[in-house]
Amino acid sequence: MPVRDFQSFLTRHPVFTVSEIDGYLGAWGGLRSDRRKRLLAYHKARGNLVAVRSGLYAVVPPGFNADSFVVDSFLIAARLTPDSVLAYHTALEFHGVAQSTWRERIVVSSHVATRPIRFQGITYRTAAPPGELVEERLTDLGIVRTERMGVMLRVTGRERTLVDVLDRSRLGGDWEEVWRSFEGVPYLDLDLVVRYALALNNATTIARVGYFLTAKKTEWMVDERCLEPLRANRPRRPHYAQRDRRESARLVAEWNILVPESALTRSWEEENEPLA
Repeated sequence: MPVRDFQSFLTRHPVFTVSEIDGYLGAWGGLRSDRRKRLLAYHKARGNLVAVRSGLYAVVPPGFNADSFVVDSFLIAARLTPDSVLAYHTALEFHGVAQSTWRERIVVSSHVATRPIRFQGITYRTAAPPGELVEERLTDLGIVRTERMGVMLRVTGRERTLVDVLDRSRLGGDWEEVWRSFEGVPYLDLDLVVRYALALNNATTIARVGYFLTAKKTEWMVDERCLEPLRANRPRRPHYAQRDRRESARLVAEWNILVPESALTRSWEEENEPLA
């Protein structure tokens, strides 16, 4: 295989796995582990590659130093596992709507790592897909494919991301983070939001989504057609909307959930008002 052709591979794969390079070498009739090892060792020695972890590499573009080049963290996350899906707060950041920036990347995958990895100051974690989606074979619901730096990757769309961060707050942030992240989003496919929320089959999550959509009723033109299926699946008894924070809460009877006072009053808006 000519050197220029392997250079073409590197150009098209800014972050790649060993299986991807093996597939490329195999297409040239040259798949041998010793050959792959020599190629990787050669390009690492020349500063063309950095190892993110065993079996995962990033390309250092011409003119950059391997010791200081910052690899795109979304591309790394997208290649953590064969079925990686950028999700939760990582999806908020990828879509450019997150209120805050986390030094963490989270992907949903059926290959859940026992330990996170750290690279260039960022922690990479895997989370299992919700069990209900696996059972109903709906794991692809609400996932979109998009391109970044010439690489196709998968990420939860804004609709699924909204429900996901309301479902697992430790992976997406508290009420303030969710509310402020979606403040600038002009519209969503509400049918998809409802369908995905119901697919999770978690009454508390459904109630959180129902409450959130009710609060956005005017802004997002949420009608009863969307709210009724959620209302029919709300908790039978009052549930805490956010159990992990000890904070005074008030019952929202429509959804049978106890919502933190700060979320009801959106106290963070007062904190950020300019002084007179």
